[in-house]
Amino acid sequence: MNEHAPHQAKKRFGQNFLHDPQVIARILRAIHPQADDVLVEIGPGLGALTVPLLEKTGRLHVVEIDRDVIPHLLEATGHAPGLQITQADALTVDYRQFAEPGKRLRLIGNLPYNISTPILFHLLEQADAITDMHFMLQKEVVERMCAEPGGEHYGRLTVALAARCEVAHLFNVGPGAFRPAPKVDSAIVRLRPRTPEYAIDDLALFDRVVAAAFSQRRKTLANALKGVADAATITAAGIEPAIRAERLHARDFARLANLLHARASAPSAAG
Repeated sequence: MNEHAPHQAKKRFGQNFLHDPQVIARILRAIHPQADDVLVEIGPGLGALTVPLLEKTGRLHVVEIDRDVIPHLLEATGHAPGLQITQADALTVDYRQFAEPGKRLRLIGNLPYNISTPILFHLLEQADAITDMHFMLQKEVVERMCAEPGGEHYGRLTVALAARCEVAHLFNVGPGAFRPAPKVDSAIVRLRPRTPEYAIDDLALFDRVVAAAFSQRRKTLANALKGVADAATITAAGIEPAIRAERLHARDFARLANLLHARASAPSAAG
């Protein structure tokens, strides 16, 4: 990169470029990339992770929205032939295109915090092509992702992710590791797509029930789910209607959603 003309971070893209060598080394240890991995980096920026990932594997797909970053990235990587750049919005990319026969993807990224949740769900819709994901996110978001029932951070995001993947909060990263320094702490999170041990018969219905339950956190489940499930149905699912959504595990929501699905699918008694 030309030291005399550094690339300026763009607020509209939520750019904060990682530069701390110790943090970079720690992230690499967490990812533990292997030569035969199919790696995809989202938002490579100026190449702080791109360069060492290429050194370890010799090939890497990157998805970058900012076309002005790409010349800097090419220079930082020495125009490495193994670097495949897709200039696109990460929210619109079909990541399955990068998968190889018999090999699923490993994703890495310092995600823009303002669109982190939509990107996570966009990727999890393609979970059949993904082995794992290591992302830098706002610490508060990672705490929500990993929260336990009853805790202050537990909510819709926690439950929705629990139904789709295993989530692990690996370590925190302070603002000083970035240029410009963000106003919040960050954290590295690992997500491994998996099918939960409990059945979910209709994932879209499950998501609707969870969204409704957490839409008014202070209300009891019976009140929050009005129009979705009445108190008798909640009770029939083995759940106390007078408790709040934050007390329920994802498997409880699955049980209720499955009951609603079964009733909606049953032949009409009048038929």
